[in-house]
This record gives sequence, C-alpha cells and structure tokens, in this order.
Amino acid sequence: MERRAIGIVYNEPVLTGHPFSEASMDVLAQVEAVEIALRDIGISSVRIPFTNDVALFVQRVDEEGIGMIFNLCETVDDDPRFAGHPASVMELTGIPFSGSPSIALMITADKLLTKRLLKSKGIKTPRYLFYDNVTSFFPHTLNYPVIVKPRFQEASIGIDQNSVFADEDQLQKGLPEFYERFGPFLVEEYIDGREFNVSLLGYPLGRALPIAEIDFSNFPESLYPIVGYRAKWDIESFEYHNTPRRFPERLPNDLMSKMERVALDCFRVFMLRDYGRIDIRVNSKGKIYVLEVNANPCLSPDAGFAAAIDKDGMTYFDFIKDLLEFMTERASRYGYKTPCLSGHT
Repeated sequence: MERRAIGIVYNEPVLTGHPFSEASMDVLAQVEAVEIALRDIGISSVRIPFTNDVALFVQRVDEEGIGMIFNLCETVDDDPRFAGHPASVMELTGIPFSGSPSIALMITADKLLTKRLLKSKGIKTPRYLFYDNVTSFFPHTLNYPVIVKPRFQEASIGIDQNSVFADEDQLQKGLPEFYERFGPFLVEEYIDGREFNVSLLGYPLGRALPIAEIDFSNFPESLYPIVGYRAKWDIESFEYHNTPRRFPERLPNDLMSKMERVALDCFRVFMLRDYGRIDIRVNSKGKIYVLEVNANPCLSPDAGFAAAIDKDGMTYFDFIKDLLEFMTERASRYGYKTPCLSGHT
C-alpha cells in the first residue's frame, strides 16, 4: 500500500481541573497549527493520539496509511519519564518522524542525565546535587540561593517562587512538601543574571536562530526573576504578563557567538534533530550556564520557537515545509513509501 497521509501524533491532554492542565492542553494548539500548515501545503493529515497501548497505535498507523509522522508527544499517560517512547516505537516500525530521536528525548526528559552529560562534555551548567528522597538530604557546599527542580517534569512544572530557597533553613523546611508532590529532585545553584533562549533549526546540522531574552525588568525585588510555571501558563498571574520575550537588537558580538556555540554544542552532544531550544543564563561576569536542553520544544504559534523563526524571516508554513524536507531526506532509510512533496511550493 502506498502511504501518503501524514500522521500527527500527540499525547492526550489531561482533563481540565488537573493541577497542570494548562500545560497539558497546549499540545492541542500545536496539533492544530501543524494541521493548518499541512493543509495549506496541500497534504492531508490524520490525528493519532499515543497511549500505552502500543499495538493499537501501530495498527492505527497501518490502517490510515501513514507515511510520515509529526511527533508532538511530550508525555505518555501524563508521565514525562516516557517522553522518548513514542519516538522509539516509530524507530522500531520504520516510520520517518519529525524532531529528535528517542535517545535525545529520553535524556533531555531527565534533568539528572542532562546535567551529567553537560558536565561530562565540559559544558557549563549550574552546580547541583541530586536527591532521590528527603531523608538523604545533607548539608552541602552549594551557594545560596538555590532552586529545586523535579527530576522528571517538563513545561516548568514544579518551578515557581516557592522552589527558590535563600538559605538552608528554608530549604530543609520546604523539601518534604516538594518531594511529596514531585518525587526525586535536584538542588541547583540559582544563577543571578540575564536569561536567553537559543532556538536551533536544521538537519543534519543545526543553525542558531535569533537569540531571545526574557525581560524581567518589571519584577519587584521580592520576586526571583525566573520563568516558572505561572510565567508560562497562568494567564491571571503577574509573572505571565511580566516576562515578555525580546530579541535584543544589540548584544556584544563575543557574547552572541559564545551562546550560539554553546547551543550548537548541546545540539550535537544531545543528538538533537530538526529543531531544539537551549535555555541559558549569563551572570554578571559573562559566564554562560545551560539551564535546560529542549529536544522538541513547543510548536504553538505563540511559543518561543515560533517567535524565533518569525524573527529569522520565516513563516510557520516555511518551518513545517522544512520539517517535511528533513523527514523526506531521511526517508530513504525506511521501507515506507512517503508522501510525494513535488509540486508543493
């Protein structure tokens, strides 16, 4: 059977009322945006949710005659530990798909593995300690303030003003509740400074898109300037309305080139593919620290990656065409007959 349809594979969002339903529901905005772009190109698409019933998923892909897949899965059954599993199924079944391979998704979904890989490759990241339970906590040599992050979460879940601790007494008091909610965690030195997002695009090699900076200038001294959950998802919050994304017209050439180089090193080291985003802090001495490696960042039209491609002079339509071309270039490795893109401009 000739396979001509494009599958848009995504995780079913949790129901409204879940503590973090805003972040979960965002995947539907991504699905719709990709659908519209494909329709404008003239290619049909089919929505296929991914669950832990892998056999049913493979059967559906086969029945729909899917030739290539846009992989928008961020979790499986609301568990971010399995972010790479949908990609691994696609790899095993031999279907070309967009975005990073399963190994990159699995590593970047785990903040501990991400830290260890960064450190092993000499890429600067804030000093940290890992705890798999509260009773294992012990006095440490990290500099305060520190920020506590769940080992397995995405979309800034678990990160807010209550995650930053000014001293050990505060930390000791706050950890039990944090662990009860999120499980194993990292305690990381808080880096005071400017925050940047470096988006990357390309296959097989990435290129840096225009660098964005988060503007914290309206934050009072009583709040730590961080991009936490409320800043991303709570439209009623102060943080949401006071963390605008800017594209600085002027940055020191050496700082820009250094950030681009660090981001491209991460793209290579973590085996990212097609697109990615690296979140960076720069302290007052100009030292660059990698906070987060995002293998398949959010593709919603109002998200940071879409803003970066727009600043680069591309449309969302152009970006989706690029992803199709990247997948088509890889398709020769697979036995599936992929959609014919000739004639689509």
